[in-house]
Amino acid sequence: MAIPVNVTISHKKFSYKIARKMKRLVINLDRSPHRLAHMTAEFARIGIGFERVAAIDSKEHPELVLQPQHAIHANRPLSGSEIACLHSHRACWTIIAQDDAPYGAVFEDDMVFSSKAGMLLGDTDWVPADADVVKLETFFSRTVIERRKIAAGHGFSMVRLRKGHPGAGGYLLSRQTARDFLEATAQVNIAVDDLIFNPIMSAGKTIYQLVPALCAQDQFVADRLPSLLDQERDAARTASGLMTRQRKPIAVRISREARRTMGWIADFCRFRQRIVVPLDPTEATD
Repeated sequence: MAIPVNVTISHKKFSYKIARKMKRLVINLDRSPHRLAHMTAEFARIGIGFERVAAIDSKEHPELVLQPQHAIHANRPLSGSEIACLHSHRACWTIIAQDDAPYGAVFEDDMVFSSKAGMLLGDTDWVPADADVVKLETFFSRTVIERRKIAAGHGFSMVRLRKGHPGAGGYLLSRQTARDFLEATAQVNIAVDDLIFNPIMSAGKTIYQLVPALCAQDQFVADRLPSLLDQERDAARTASGLMTRQRKPIAVRISREARRTMGWIADFCRFRQRIVVPLDPTEATD
């Protein structure tokens, strides 16, 4: 399943010492130079450098849809673009697995950063020693976190993530976890965020969420860069009729609300909190 990977380095003016502490990898398609320009501007704004990892292009690899997929995708098989996305992240995991630094950061090319992002992305001193993954972004969807907080400095906190939180646009990965994820996807494909942030798939891993989030997709912030994967998914759902939602019977809705209430009570008793993770301001504030 291996696909050749091309890696180029940008922003060499930044010190080698900082780059060695934690690699910051940006996945970018060769046919999307405007997105690379966006990320170049974002990293310049927060004052640190990055490495570009050439994304795997599904248009150049139509055979991807023929590869084996994980059983969780039986009802809706992954598209070629989703599989290409996994291979692109795997390219980053390979780099992190071979690096000397304990963690590496992976970003997709449509992220918008907090104005304070450079204060955390320069090193990993703030990362808890037991962290396997740290989710840096928010998808603005409700999730569940532990109430206990660990200070990360500069107004940020680390909390254990206890429920799925979609998106794989920005996260830290330990060197060992990168190796584990490479092994887990060596023979089978799975959606990246399902592998990393689905509690069933990431069982045994210690997953933290940064609060407030350090970054978010541009589609949620400025709406200049639409998600390429979301566009393809919506087109597929429209073609299959899944975009036409039918109103559920009242008994089903009552049962669903009852389960939500019981879930909230259970979370409260286990010192957990339901939250929509906010994004730290992208513009500097006084």
